[in-house]
Amino acid sequence: MLERKLVLGSLLVGLSLPLLWPAAVNADEAEGLRIATERKSRNSGWQDTVASTTMVLRDARGKESERELRVYTLERVDEGDKSLTVFESPADVKGAAFLSFSNTLTPDDQWMYLPKVKRVKRIATQNKSGPFMSSEFAYEDMTSFELEKFKFDYIGDTEVEGQEVFIVEQTPVDKYSGYSKQVAYIDTEHYRLLKMDFFDKKGDLLKTLILDDYELYLDAYWRPHTSEMFNEQTGKSTAMYINDIEFKTGLKDSDLDKDSLKRAR
Repeated sequence: MLERKLVLGSLLVGLSLPLLWPAAVNADEAEGLRIATERKSRNSGWQDTVASTTMVLRDARGKESERELRVYTLERVDEGDKSLTVFESPADVKGAAFLSFSNTLTPDDQWMYLPKVKRVKRIATQNKSGPFMSSEFAYEDMTSFELEKFKFDYIGDTEVEGQEVFIVEQTPVDKYSGYSKQVAYIDTEHYRLLKMDFFDKKGDLLKTLILDDYELYLDAYWRPHTSEMFNEQTGKSTAMYINDIEFKTGLKDSDLDKDSLKRAR
């Protein structure tokens, strides 16, 4: 059985010179972009990964159900990454597959294949805030982090689990996003995302993502082996546990295309 761990600045005030206010705002935006850019640059060059993963869904009473899946991810230079998620168990979801092309300047392209109906379904842009396979992750959460998808603002510094972190507010530019904003907590040493708060369209806290059990691969790439999304409004949660991950396996573009959905097993 997998070891499961539940992981749980000052404001600008009273400036007497009004002309300083725009400069202060721009400084916050510039620092937010700098932190986000550094976070992105430190996770580049890994080429591809194949990960064996367990998904655990918990309802508000703590009842659990498990799914086993394999995730193939391909890094693309100057574009968003590609990923293919194949469900291996239990029987009711076995053979289901999800393909996602993250884009930088246009909405992401996403498709689902459901073996029961033997049909590939495209996920419409306006539906990407919906739940991914009944989990607390939305379809829009299942994409790579791309700078062009957000506007950034540096809020300040704090601590998360004893680690110094930057607080960066990121606002989605996609009008169909299910979030009004996201608040990222990024450690100041390695620029790893440790926590993310998601706010709904009304501005209320909707979900909190906790990333833990980080391991370093190839002396360069940090990966969290525990990612847990808590729905603050319903009490439900979904955890993703990486059991095994391989880097630079030789994946090609043709391994992650629409035809790969039907042949995925």
